[in-house]
Amino acid sequence: MNRSRDPAHLRGLALATLFPGFAGTSSPPAWLAGMIAEGLGGVVLFGRNVNPERGDEGVAALTAQLRAARPDLLVAIDEEGGDVTRLDAGTGSELPGGAALGVVDDVALTADVAASLGARLRACGVDVNFAPVADIDVDPLNPVVGVRAFGSDPELVARHVAAFVGGQQSSGVAATAKHFPGHGATDEDSHITVPTVSAPADLLDRRELVPFRAAVAAGVKIVMTAHIKVGAIDPGVPATLSHAVITGLLRDRLRYRGVVMTDGMDMHAISRTVGYPEAGVLALSAGVDALCVGGETTDPETVGSILTALVSAVGSGRLPYERLAEAAGRVRALAAWARSAELDDGGADGEPAGVRAARRAVVAVGDVSLRRAPVVVELQDEPSFAAGEVPWGVGRPLVERLPGTVVVPVFESGPEPETVLAGHGDRPVVVSVRGVRRRSWQARAVAAIRQLRPDVVVVDHDLPADSSVLGERYVLAYGAARVTAEAAADLLAGGVRSTVDSSRPDPRSVAPG
Repeated sequence: MNRSRDPAHLRGLALATLFPGFAGTSSPPAWLAGMIAEGLGGVVLFGRNVNPERGDEGVAALTAQLRAARPDLLVAIDEEGGDVTRLDAGTGSELPGGAALGVVDDVALTADVAASLGARLRACGVDVNFAPVADIDVDPLNPVVGVRAFGSDPELVARHVAAFVGGQQSSGVAATAKHFPGHGATDEDSHITVPTVSAPADLLDRRELVPFRAAVAAGVKIVMTAHIKVGAIDPGVPATLSHAVITGLLRDRLRYRGVVMTDGMDMHAISRTVGYPEAGVLALSAGVDALCVGGETTDPETVGSILTALVSAVGSGRLPYERLAEAAGRVRALAAWARSAELDDGGADGEPAGVRAARRAVVAVGDVSLRRAPVVVELQDEPSFAAGEVPWGVGRPLVERLPGTVVVPVFESGPEPETVLAGHGDRPVVVSVRGVRRRSWQARAVAAIRQLRPDVVVVDHDLPADSSVLGERYVLAYGAARVTAEAAADLLAGGVRSTVDSSRPDPRSVAPG
């Protein structure tokens, strides 16, 4: 029989390209276990798959259950550290994110952080991680990149992307450079719309593509696509579905030969435009190898519809058999690498890499020391779709360090600063912010609190706002990870007076390339 026409063979190839998510913390649902046994390429874990009472031990037990159906299944997770974490979704990440690592600008430290993350993931039974972010922080109004990027300078981002890839893969966990060809120059989120990058081709070449070239040179195992339109290359369809972007640019120009994976197909840029089945066919036709179905709404019907569409597309001639076989082959080769990867077991003793990095990244300007328990006003920003609801802010660690600390969350709808501070007498006041760069109401709230309490200390958990907003006494945390919040709390509670390292460029003055 001609294998290109054998339905069972085609179904096996199509299954190998699929990476769905699922609900549950102890065992896979029956529909998923069946697909794994048939040859499913991999699964994607989310926060919903982590039992907070069992932590990493529970994740390891779950991945063992998954592989009981087939040992060479790939298990993936989106664990960037910083603001985006799944393993620590209940507490906040134990690792600083890209912005914190970038501002320290020590590639050896970035590699150590990535290696420690890889070792943790490997112990959990995870062998693919959707990190590092290779996007550049170009647009300050970007709602989805920001502190997830290593910075706004292409060369800086490139060297840290390469270091992260090398560090993580030394622990036997495949790294993923995302979101190709670069999501940083947009002011919209592909989770809810189809953003467009309007930069000319020459600017893309010397800005967005620089970190991806570095990732390819570093041997990155996966490149994840962005659901964005790139006007200078293909204005008609999102990059995920574009032959010009995936094959013409990534494969032919950048000479990348590893696995190309889509960003989550549940994102509205795909699911609410062409839809899951058609997107699967178009993505593989464009040169993609793996489809990240993921999402909170993953169900057997959705996955089955993509599977049926791929098999039908080969039968009708829309999707060449050779393209489907090539995609499945790349995924299977990645699984073989994960099973046989040589691990660097020379783990560092002493203080964890994440703590070391956070202490170097988080800095204070002016005298921020607190002599007694403060009232902490936390201005709440809507969580991004990428990060989801994860605890953040300097309030919790200050409660631990200065018993009696009072934490007051404040939303855009109020209450007014006078009401917030009423009843707290002359307590020191700390304002914790995360979205002040993008949320004008937060800037107004900080100014109003400063009018009432000129000695207020601001802790900025985002990329730094302008000093006219932050004032003369503030802490820069470069992200909302638990570990950076703890480092900020140490500065506040420890009576330490420090200043920004004079050798470090002021991040507020660095213009995108």
